[in-house]
Amino acid sequence: MSLLKISEAAVLAFHAMISIATNRDRTFPIKEIAKNHHASEAHLSKVMQRLVKAGFVNSTRGPKGGFMLSMDPEDITLREIYEVIDGPLKTNGCLFEAQVCLSQRCIFGTIFENLDETVIKYLTVTKLSDIIHSNKKSENCN
Repeated sequence: MSLLKISEAAVLAFHAMISIATNRDRTFPIKEIAKNHHASEAHLSKVMQRLVKAGFVNSTRGPKGGFMLSMDPEDITLREIYEVIDGPLKTNGCLFEAQVCLSQRCIFGTIFENLDETVIKYLTVTKLSDIIHSNKKSENCN
């Protein structure tokens, strides 16, 4: 179990974008992306439509259709992908949607506020190209 909650749609968007960006010379059919990430084609289609609308990927219809990256991976941050799917990132430093603590100080101190800030910073500074290069380095180490 993880305390960090990122929607399944955003996780699918991250992984689909990484797959597509890693192999920029080909088109990815929705069936292939869904199969590789154990996802529903219907759910993934909705995610991909948002990425197309945002201009991150192009889609082609037909038997040889699918998705291709439309931007340089250097120009796309993980935060941009996240926000296309789940909207603007915001932090409140609380486990509840609205603060409910009766005291002035959270029982967990500032740990959740710090965690939020760390995740937001990571998503903001990490580009799709960073993930691709990191994956290639890992493959070369094996």
